[in-house]
Amino acid sequence: MNTIAHSSSGTPPNPRASAREIVSLFKLRIGFIIMLTALVGAAFVPDVGPGVSGTLMLALAVLLSSAAAGGFNQFYEREGDARMARTRGRPFVTGSIPATRSWLFVFGIMMALSFALATWAANVHAAIYTLLGGLFYGVVYTVWLKRRSAWNIVVGGASGSFAVLAGAAAVDPAIGPLGWTLAAGLFLWTPPHFWSLAIANRDDYEAAGIPMLPVVIGIPRAATVVFWSTVALVAVSLLPVALGAGWVYAVGASVGGAFFLFRSWQLAHEQTRKRAMAAFFASLVQLILLLAAAALDPLFR
Repeated sequence: MNTIAHSSSGTPPNPRASAREIVSLFKLRIGFIIMLTALVGAAFVPDVGPGVSGTLMLALAVLLSSAAAGGFNQFYEREGDARMARTRGRPFVTGSIPATRSWLFVFGIMMALSFALATWAANVHAAIYTLLGGLFYGVVYTVWLKRRSAWNIVVGGASGSFAVLAGAAAVDPAIGPLGWTLAAGLFLWTPPHFWSLAIANRDDYEAAGIPMLPVVIGIPRAATVVFWSTVALVAVSLLPVALGAGWVYAVGASVGGAFFLFRSWQLAHEQTRKRAMAAFFASLVQLILLLAAAALDPLFR
């Protein structure tokens, strides 16, 4: 029962259920990961940043931008989400949160606040990257590419890398090679991560009419693409070692990359849902190790 129904019946809304709906609506789990990438971007570059309070305010701005884009994605995709088992429980689909057009105003205000907050906390360069991250996911991916191209997630993956650039730009607007290569790694991480999940849920995407890569070229070829995309990701993620990163980063990038490579190799040779989900979870392990190593590495250089 949704919040409106609780109110009309005289029964108070369930705070825990309401909190879950807000987390779901704004994709806050993903948003917090994107926010962490901004913090890592600021920590990884060898310079003095905007201070603890400024960096935290920038992280909040990135979270706001991501949340606005995530909410807009669910608003725009609510009819397609209703046709997918993985997404049919989302608030705009179930009606637990009414999909009124006033939400577009809310999302717009959130984006404007994120830009203003990032400008105030850091600089306009960081604010532009913060804004671009939300716009790429909300407009370029959701509106323009998601239902038009099998390569939708490749361009959509830029939304995550912009958070790294926002953090790096907060320290140095020019952004050095470490910031750019870390952002490139995040950009290359998204396709094999998401395509692994798309292989596991191919039928859902086909039913929703979304041309994800496994739907367009078939699961065997898509699994091969996942493997070679992972190879490219691991190669680029190791580049910072040649550009001044230390041994902590080298270990984290190598261990996480090797694990993801192994799982994607297994998927390329055995296309089952179990293998696809194993590759998907391996991508998360790789990302966690990479970000943790990038954040800790400056302490040991």
